[in-house]
Amino acid sequence: MPDNTWDKSRLPSRHVTVGPERAPHRSYYYAMGLTEEEIAQPLVGVATCWNEAAPCNIALSRQAQSVKVGVKHGLGTPREFTTITVTDGIAMGHQGMKSSLASRDAIADTVELTMRGHCYDAMVGLAGCDKSLPGMMMAMLRLNVPSVFMYGGSILPGKFQGRDVTVVDVFEAVGQHAAGNMSDEDLHALECVACPSAGACGGQFTANTMATVSEAIGLALPGSAGAPAPYEDRDKWAVESGRAVMELLRKNIRPRDIVTKESLYNAALIVGATGGSTNAGLHLPAMAHEAGIPFTLHDVAEIMRKAPYIGDLKPGGRYVAYDVYKVGGIPVIVKALLDAGLLHGDCLTVTGQSLAENHREVIFPRDQDVIRPVSDPISPTGGVVGLKGNLAPDGAIVKVAGMKELRFEGTALCFDCEEDAFAAVDARAYKPGDVIVIRYEGPKGGPGMREMLSTTAALYGQGMGGEVALITDGRFSGATRGFCIGHVGPEAAVGGPIALLKDGDRIVIDADKGTIDVDLPETEIAARRAAWKPRGTDYNAGALWKYAQLVGPAHLGAVTHPGGTAETHVYADI
Repeated sequence: MPDNTWDKSRLPSRHVTVGPERAPHRSYYYAMGLTEEEIAQPLVGVATCWNEAAPCNIALSRQAQSVKVGVKHGLGTPREFTTITVTDGIAMGHQGMKSSLASRDAIADTVELTMRGHCYDAMVGLAGCDKSLPGMMMAMLRLNVPSVFMYGGSILPGKFQGRDVTVVDVFEAVGQHAAGNMSDEDLHALECVACPSAGACGGQFTANTMATVSEAIGLALPGSAGAPAPYEDRDKWAVESGRAVMELLRKNIRPRDIVTKESLYNAALIVGATGGSTNAGLHLPAMAHEAGIPFTLHDVAEIMRKAPYIGDLKPGGRYVAYDVYKVGGIPVIVKALLDAGLLHGDCLTVTGQSLAENHREVIFPRDQDVIRPVSDPISPTGGVVGLKGNLAPDGAIVKVAGMKELRFEGTALCFDCEEDAFAAVDARAYKPGDVIVIRYEGPKGGPGMREMLSTTAALYGQGMGGEVALITDGRFSGATRGFCIGHVGPEAAVGGPIALLKDGDRIVIDADKGTIDVDLPETEIAARRAAWKPRGTDYNAGALWKYAQLVGPAHLGAVTHPGGTAETHVYADI
């Protein structure tokens, strides 16, 4: 039984629970049914992104109740609260997607404000959607109170005509339907079965990529990310996460003790090894920024390029998160990379032990092909690579998992927003060899750096995925595949080279060499730059206007505040 004596002299909750001057504060806790003993214990925030917006969040409230049981077992007092989320699958392909990346920082901000305002001592964060996972982990690093992250779990795969399907199959089916290769009836039948349960999108898209990161970086209990959202096994992990945060509080182990340059390396490497989402190139730098660690898109891309590609996962491969769970979960991937000497095994984790100690007893299963051994990878280099050149001096990123051709040379076909590009693709107003350019969709120019899954999926649905390339200063969904280059920087809104392109310009992309260039003399580029004029947006008030004023460049994580290096205090020490 844990010791029930707590010295609150160094805990934030002393400001709301200790001393005669805090009698008014304590009266509020009595109003909510707390006892004197519970008020005297540490107050633990149990933060979720629960809502009815999408299946990825719908199970989080249930899991939070189990976390609270674990906190109580550890002799803490849980205080549940919720924050927002924006679900990419529903926001995709229209103006709603501008809210997606901005929601990541809003999640971190609102969790910070709730924790600060009520002086909570520790935190368990549960999240299920693409931007809610990094947003919650960013808040943990910003606050630096003892914290445990837990993923809400993936969706179960759907079944259509005898094969496993995900929501990406539905997006690509839209292109097949537009090309006359799928009937109305089949499209409707597919949409009805693609998402059969609660949980986040099933492939190694952004949610599952960041869930993989949560274990590899050490902020989540090993194995906790694996079980699908509907499984009761998730509730067991939730209880254990609640217990774990109380042990971290006793030992004063904090997120910045866990997230270091070395653990960020581990996170980037496992993204490359699993062919994960290019959005990791935004979220890992943003997490590092909270802790005051310099770590950019270029660092992420360089590490991912070194990784052997061993996870045969959608969208570039054959399997989904449920298949990873069935063969042993993320610990199997970590174990394979540890045994090959590719990870920093001495990194501290939320268990209080190192990454290597956590995985000492894991046995890599040989009777499966979901995760390949490092000695027999799908390819010797990672599934995501960075690009640089005169078209992207600040860099760009592309997922090459599943691709055979790593070089593309073609002519620019320029659009100044996603809607225009999608309309052209839908009407097949492009030709093989085109490089479709979608610009003014960056963090400031969008504003909000939209994802382009509707457009890329339509291209694949039309059977043209290998015939054209697509570049943007916006983003691509973790579900995107093919020659799709995102995060091109500097973005068009600040006069980056992508703003200067014209239809017919020759563009050369070489993912093997890591280059992206437009075949123009520097004198012509300079002349176009001199003639370029900034553009406004239709977002001149409200949250997206505010976001556009604050947000920085993509290669630094598209962050909205100065970060850990500018701090004069850390919340945990107030």
